[in-house]
Amino acid sequence: MADQDIPGIRIYDKPAGGWGALRATARAVREQMDAADATITLLRTNKPEGFDCPGCAWPDKKHTSTFQFCENGAKAVTWEATHKRVPPTFFAANTVSSLWHWSDYELEDEGRLTHPMVYNADKDIYEAISWDDAFARIGEILRGMDDPDTVEFYTSGRASNEAAFLYQLFAREFGTNNFPDCSNMCHEATSVGLPPAIGIGKGTVSLDDFDHCELIIAMGHNPGTNHPRMMGTLHEVARRGAPIIVFNPLKERALERFADPQDALEMATLSSTPIASTYLQVKIGGDAAALKGIMKALLEMDAAAGPDSSVLDHAFIREHTQGFDALADDLRATTWEEIEATAGLAESDLRAVAVAYAKSNATIITYGMGMTQHRTGTQNVQQVANLLLLRGNFGKPGAGICPLRGHSNVQGDRTVGITEKPTAVLLDRIEQTFGFRPPATHGHDAVAAMQAIIEGRSKALLCLGGNLAMAMPDPEVCLPAMRGLELQVHVATKLNRSHLLTGKHTFLLPCLGRTERDMQAAGPQSVTVEDSMSMVHASRGKLAPASEALRSEPAIVAGLARATLPKTRVPWMELIADYDRIRDAIALVFPDFGDYNERIRVPGGFRLPLPPTERVWKTPSGKAQFLLFYGVEEDPVVADAGVLKLTTVRSHDQYNTTIYGYDDRYRGVFGRRDVVFMNKDDLAELGIREGDVVRVETAFGQGKVRSLDKVIAVAYEIACGAVATYYPEGNCLVPLDYHDKLSGTPSYKSVPVRVMRAA
Repeated sequence: MADQDIPGIRIYDKPAGGWGALRATARAVREQMDAADATITLLRTNKPEGFDCPGCAWPDKKHTSTFQFCENGAKAVTWEATHKRVPPTFFAANTVSSLWHWSDYELEDEGRLTHPMVYNADKDIYEAISWDDAFARIGEILRGMDDPDTVEFYTSGRASNEAAFLYQLFAREFGTNNFPDCSNMCHEATSVGLPPAIGIGKGTVSLDDFDHCELIIAMGHNPGTNHPRMMGTLHEVARRGAPIIVFNPLKERALERFADPQDALEMATLSSTPIASTYLQVKIGGDAAALKGIMKALLEMDAAAGPDSSVLDHAFIREHTQGFDALADDLRATTWEEIEATAGLAESDLRAVAVAYAKSNATIITYGMGMTQHRTGTQNVQQVANLLLLRGNFGKPGAGICPLRGHSNVQGDRTVGITEKPTAVLLDRIEQTFGFRPPATHGHDAVAAMQAIIEGRSKALLCLGGNLAMAMPDPEVCLPAMRGLELQVHVATKLNRSHLLTGKHTFLLPCLGRTERDMQAAGPQSVTVEDSMSMVHASRGKLAPASEALRSEPAIVAGLARATLPKTRVPWMELIADYDRIRDAIALVFPDFGDYNERIRVPGGFRLPLPPTERVWKTPSGKAQFLLFYGVEEDPVVADAGVLKLTTVRSHDQYNTTIYGYDDRYRGVFGRRDVVFMNKDDLAELGIREGDVVRVETAFGQGKVRSLDKVIAVAYEIACGAVATYYPEGNCLVPLDYHDKLSGTPSYKSVPVRVMRAA
């Protein structure tokens, strides 16, 4: 890889998965847990009688194999179930100012929080506080706010359905719809873009559909790192000979070849299975152009085939869609020259994809944040739907759209009411169930919440999990603003950097993790989660809590609500005594959860309704809609040939903002994160040698220039004109106002930059 010896940069020539994954799993166990406890715990992961992995949202298989966890799932489980602890004595010995200089890895690796803590500004330390006192003080501060809309209620995708439902109930009875949510930073473009197209903001496929598909088109995702259990599914599809066409700027090892740790023959023979049958390295910001190219080719093939053509599903288009003529006119008006220039792909390559798609009777398109985290993320998603609609790839086995959600319950949180834009139906049902009328005014998403904090309009921030400060773009602006808050409340399992941005009053409230036993008045409790494919199932931890002082997330939310709302209409303590009662309440507000408690007691749970799977379209017209992407450019055109486009990526030792270690072995990086991946031709053009220390600067053409300094240039198989660096370190290059205006999703995946040798 390197043309000079660069510490921590070396070739990794093995497949994804395989023995490398098993060794990494063993190392994670060794560093965090007792081996015997870890084995028992991991074998309970994603099992009907066990707990749901706190990592990704890929669904569970119906059958039960020996183990249902992956390498990164094992990291997530052992990271939570670690034997390491952060008691009050730790905080007494370490000021918040001193902890600021610790790395993000060091902060979380210190272990589990054990007691509720409150920040003492005079001593610059966190001190222990009783639960009752913490609730009372927080409630008093919240009641003293001039306006409920000055409070932000942030939700992490780790929170269960039960916790999220109570949380939105608390906020709405308090008087606000301010719900910044982790989904705002990843798949909000899906939640906003798909309803006008197909009537629902979720994927439409099931795990069974992958057994019947004849083609997969995979766009803008790296499953080997970000949703590794998907690799078992892709492995099966590839082994049975179905083509998998990949669009991604970077070559990712898991999409090239994978050795399934559950395949005895591959493990014994050190062999692997090729995954991508075709790998197209689309330019950053070129996905919409590529999709339009495929659709344009299909249109031309259909016209050439004559009136009896079956290239397009004309019967489906007539019966189930609107807008086809406008789409066809737009595609005809789009030239191949502009498609090729923007996508960075040859017309012949896109025509070949169109041929493969036309031959397939059942196609699934999977996509990740490489599609959504753009200024046109909402429209990008709609082009995926357009392509599927052209051949009727909804409502039949083996076909549909598959957004790859990140955190394990990020979709479920939205389903049970975490939304800043409540419908009238939702407000009516809350009023009918609980006897209070919630506000109807739309609240803040994540970007709007941070803008309100920066401008001083929002005074308090409650975080149900997560690491908001590190997840958001533009830390130079966002981090100081968070320090100016009057109140911060963080419900958390571990210490992270957001907790060090202390405001006037800051509290850490430690909660149970997924792996831990949750005992309430009625006995041991289960929570529920919804995966990427709308399956809802139970999760029950079995480990003893990390501390006797921990409380569950539902119990913490109930405690905060009772202390804040003296005239509450919600029976908080009755609800948390037995989570069946929370689920009964969810079913009253959201009828799709009817017979909730009965259905989650069936192994595997149940699937929520997805009307497009029955070719029912919950759009105003009652039909699916073809929606246009005008032109081909996702980003403003920059005339300077020296400007490259940067995307942020996760390392293989990472999940969202959580850093498990410093290796990214599939990309050949070990023991460091200070790198920027570049095409070798771009390096040569810029006169930069691999291993040089470089500076990355934004190149928007106006406004403030942001920079990422002292990173190492590494040659990598990445599309020409593209560069990549790690998230969240690269967030400093993304302005807060550089986002999709329709969904509010920050444009982490396409930032114009210049790269130069460091002075």
